[in-house]
Amino acid sequence: MTLSAAPLIYLLVFVAVIFLVEGLYLTVFGKSIQLNNRLSRRLALLEKNQDREKVLEQLRKEMSQHMNSRGIPLYSLLASKAQKANIAFSPKQLVMIMAGLGVFAFVGLTIGTEASPVVRGGIAVAMGIGGVYVWVNNKAKKRMSLLEEQLPDAVELMVRSLRVGHPFSSAIANVSKEVADPLGTEFGVIADEASYGRDIAESLKAFAERMDNQDLRFLAVAVTIQQQSGGNLAEILEGLAKVIRARFKLFRRVRAITAEAKWSGGFLSAFPLGALVMINVIQPNYYDDVKETAAFIPACLIVAVLLTVNVIFMKVMVNIKV
Repeated sequence: MTLSAAPLIYLLVFVAVIFLVEGLYLTVFGKSIQLNNRLSRRLALLEKNQDREKVLEQLRKEMSQHMNSRGIPLYSLLASKAQKANIAFSPKQLVMIMAGLGVFAFVGLTIGTEASPVVRGGIAVAMGIGGVYVWVNNKAKKRMSLLEEQLPDAVELMVRSLRVGHPFSSAIANVSKEVADPLGTEFGVIADEASYGRDIAESLKAFAERMDNQDLRFLAVAVTIQQQSGGNLAEILEGLAKVIRARFKLFRRVRAITAEAKWSGGFLSAFPLGALVMINVIQPNYYDDVKETAAFIPACLIVAVLLTVNVIFMKVMVNIKV
């Protein structure tokens, strides 16, 4: 029995591409860019550079640069997720990284496989773009999940600050100092913008739209209404914190209930592809008797369409709107 290592080499090269992006990111920006770092990135930058205005300018540039570069071909698919993940790489740097990873993948495939140059080139391009997309998407999911988890505690911290007599701008500044990233840096930027004269409600609204988060929109609307009509902001935010925490618990409960269905759907979607890879590894000549027939290509296309429809329906079935 002949074994083919080509499918495993493709997988290993793709995994190496993803790890290479992460390693490059940590090398360029250091540990301050990690979400689990207790010292927020803004405070870490302020320790290195005492110029508060330059730090604010750098952070604001990082927060808006991706959506401002949606005109770059194919980058629009990545811009929204890169913005939510707050990737510090500029759009041009990400495009260059895609190209570099494509070259790395092509060299790896050339060394490890005997595929034609056209096939290696196409797969290398797909790995370069796909590797960066998977990495950015994973970063965005982790960051948004952590932000949603931190938000109720941050709002309650603002409530306590307001009740002891601090103004709202000071309450925002306290959150930036006491809460870790990602919320610490975001609120730190809002506090710095307020010190330079920007309206806090406007900054909160821009933050909510940039993150596309409903709970942050609630916070921005509550602050705006209080500014226009008055009222006890501490009581308003206390009620909002309870609502946000209840919504967070509900979403987690729904996620737990649908976890088994999502796992089953993912397994059923990935199993045919895994079976195809294993067949090519264990018996590379398995399809030799039929691949030259006229029905082989149409049959492959039909199977690909059915698998795509299966993935779509599986996602629709477990995507419960709350």
